[in-house]
Amino acid sequence: MCGIAGFTHLCARGNRGVLNALTGALYHRGPNHQSGWISESAALAAVRLSVVDPAAGAQPLVSADGDVVLVFNGEIYNHLELRAELERLGHCFRTRCDTEVVLEAFREWGTASFSRLRGMFAAAFWTESQKRLVLLRDRAGIKPLYYRRHDSEIYFGSELKAIFEHRHLPRRLNHDALQDYLSLGYVPGDATLVQGIHKVPPAHFLEFRHGQLRAQRYWEAPAAIDRTLRFEAATERLDHLLGQAVREQLASDAPLGFWLSGGLDSSAILQYAAASGLSRIRTFSIAFENRGCDERRYFREMAACFGTEHYEMELSADRALVDAVEDFAFYSDEPGADAGAVPVWFLAKMTSRHVTVALSGDGGDELFGGYLTYQADRLARPLRAVPAAWRRFLLQGLHDYWPPSDAKIGLDYKTKRLLEGSLLPPDEAHLFWNGLFSAAQKHALLPGQARRGLAHLFGDLPHNAGALNRYMALDQRQYLADNILYKVDRMSMAHSLEVRPPFLDHRVVELAATLPQSFKIRGACQKRILRAAVRGKLPEPILQRRKEGFDIPAHQWFRGPLRELLLDTLTPEAIARTKIFDVAATQSLVRDHLMRHVNVGYHLWSLVTLFLWLTRWNIEIVPALQRETAAPTAPLASTT
Repeated sequence: MCGIAGFTHLCARGNRGVLNALTGALYHRGPNHQSGWISESAALAAVRLSVVDPAAGAQPLVSADGDVVLVFNGEIYNHLELRAELERLGHCFRTRCDTEVVLEAFREWGTASFSRLRGMFAAAFWTESQKRLVLLRDRAGIKPLYYRRHDSEIYFGSELKAIFEHRHLPRRLNHDALQDYLSLGYVPGDATLVQGIHKVPPAHFLEFRHGQLRAQRYWEAPAAIDRTLRFEAATERLDHLLGQAVREQLASDAPLGFWLSGGLDSSAILQYAAASGLSRIRTFSIAFENRGCDERRYFREMAACFGTEHYEMELSADRALVDAVEDFAFYSDEPGADAGAVPVWFLAKMTSRHVTVALSGDGGDELFGGYLTYQADRLARPLRAVPAAWRRFLLQGLHDYWPPSDAKIGLDYKTKRLLEGSLLPPDEAHLFWNGLFSAAQKHALLPGQARRGLAHLFGDLPHNAGALNRYMALDQRQYLADNILYKVDRMSMAHSLEVRPPFLDHRVVELAATLPQSFKIRGACQKRILRAAVRGKLPEPILQRRKEGFDIPAHQWFRGPLRELLLDTLTPEAIARTKIFDVAATQSLVRDHLMRHVNVGYHLWSLVTLFLWLTRWNIEIVPALQRETAAPTAPLASTT
């Protein structure tokens, strides 16, 4: 696991001082080794967290003929198979690491090698003789990679802070991305909150040559449902693939453990690891002093069931919590409105004291229908048969007579959210269930900004696979990649910890994409096929559990231990300095929450992290009427 960065300097002289700054900015991602490579046309940098072949594998890695240079972040789980094939073709290897396999595969097969890789990865290949840069990202978007074009050059890095090290590049707020962020809590697609900086899309590679940049998709999940598949056969296939994925991802020359929440997904991963014969199993869990959020009963049962060496910590609202939130502005690069970053931060911090690698259950909800939002989609259909005026009347009555609770996501919050979302078109409602501000709220907060809806996110989704599969495809593409995986990467790498999600093995993803909706959700039963695959292998209470989000009680904590942070961050002066947020509307939101008129703890979390980030990275905000007439750098259209 590593952090990578680099830039071309085709029209200017390279600066080794900038190269050193890049490795310094990404040091937390790779404390074991930092180095750079520079030529007359390009510079590449890498920091390494040694997991496979610690004694070798230093980067940047240069081919034997000196023409191709690689910086690589991630793990390739089938690198031994590829190595054997390449050796038969005459390639010689100097190390045991997977990085060298990636380099030689690229030399042998070019960009066609990317579809052969099985794992999580982000990489940059520079070919000196062709003055050609290729940027690559894994299929699911587990590993991050950002880029920016400026004049005739290109800059890239594992995190935005690597691009920020180029001090001549402007840091202006992307207003369209801000609108999406306030709606969703994250920025979807290839955009970021910084104008001109983009993400390399999952399952794509970018080629920069002769000043031209093109993007190409190298993998796509199947779009067609296999109607001939029997449930029992699909369950057996899933059981086999998950077992295989977990076995492959146990390979490590560094200490390895498991994140265990006591939910179905992390418990399933633990079960498959135990079934593989792994002798020493270390598990790590977070407990909460607030019993409404606490899962210790379940993860302790799992640890006892499989005889693990178990570690846990109780997350309480103390000074360390406030300090961690303030640190997020540095390690996150971009604000994240997912308050689940808090327990993940402390979980990663604890885990990194004992192991270097951890397996997680991320991806199971998006693949097999685990989120409550899918039930909301189902419940909203008959609710829409009730006249909208009646629903508005009922919603107003609930706001007037049902006071907000301190529960993390209480029945009051869910009921009001369901009613409000039922007034929206189904596509918008699906995003609203798990989102933040409504269109009306955004307009009040940003009165001078052009309104931006969310219809653009649904453009090329399949319509013939059923509404559930359609929404799950959207969540895999955006919520998973741009929120969940982003959060886990930043919080884990802040503590130099590698996290592997076996559910996102592309063979598992491909199988899930072909399954009929009823295999995933039937009535109130969610993740039906996954439960069937591990039935008899997990304790019954784990199998019967409903989804419990890994999150903090934000509503309660902003009225208590985080109140000071909230008031110190969202001051009238700080709001006015943005020149785009309305002071009265923002202050009203804070006041209404503190006075228990509404529960908007997660909305406030999004604003607190946003304002901390704007200050930490000195982001320039150009109000709508003062923006440059020139259009910002446009995202690339993918070619096939």
